[in-house]
Amino acid sequence: MEEMNALRRSGTWEVVDLPRDKKTVGCKWVFTIKCKADGSVERYKARLVAKGFTQTYGIDYHETFAPVAKINSIRILLSLAVNSNWPLQQLDVKNAFLNGDLEEEVFMCLPPGFEKKLGSDKVCRLKKSLYGLKQSPRAWFERFGKAVTSYSFLQSQADHTIFYKHSKDNKVAILIVYVDDIIFTGNDETELAALKKRLAKGFQIKDLGTLKYFLGMKFARSKEGIFVNQRKYVLDLLGETGLLGCRVAETPIEPNLKLQAAKAEEVKDKEQY
Repeated sequence: MEEMNALRRSGTWEVVDLPRDKKTVGCKWVFTIKCKADGSVERYKARLVAKGFTQTYGIDYHETFAPVAKINSIRILLSLAVNSNWPLQQLDVKNAFLNGDLEEEVFMCLPPGFEKKLGSDKVCRLKKSLYGLKQSPRAWFERFGKAVTSYSFLQSQADHTIFYKHSKDNKVAILIVYVDDIIFTGNDETELAALKKRLAKGFQIKDLGTLKYFLGMKFARSKEGIFVNQRKYVLDLLGETGLLGCRVAETPIEPNLKLQAAKAEEVKDKEQY
């Protein structure tokens, strides 16, 4: 199985006997269908997820906060790329959370279906973070941040998910990360190519090429600028809420509602209107 092979390659755990004073965190398999921007099936995915809700604060986890890219930062980055005619490239980190190093001692039950192969009376002592653990997002971001800053990139203090590097000839390379999705741009093509190679050495990277789909937004670039639409996101949202078959309305208002002019004394707060 691809997921188990990835877990073995990253050295996620070691199989040990459970110490007497320790408790285990459960785990389960989660099966999902990953779709492309047009809605077609890209691949079927199985992921081993820890039952983080069984963790105890102060024992098997401490800090959990991890910064997430702000939508305003993404807008500014897009605007810079368009106005400066910079390329917009996208990378995806495979099994991103498996790269984080755990500081706490966490014991997990054996993956379902692998009890006989690994030993039914054994448990997994986690060495790397795993999807579902409360500290996984923080552990992954710390690992990624250390890797990028070791390439002489600086971390923005306005948005900690942005990293940038100025060259001697006044060129710049910028990247922004949202969990496992990375966008990078700038006019320093040499540095951007070097960054891609360095990241590929440290992590399992999938080069997605020119930015096309990110955070539910589809991008199409032309000479006039960047066209952004969220058609797939809206259709998914309508499907989840059971409103996919509803008729289109020009305005979101109750049908057949008759509006009347309000009298001056009936308006409580005029500034609102």
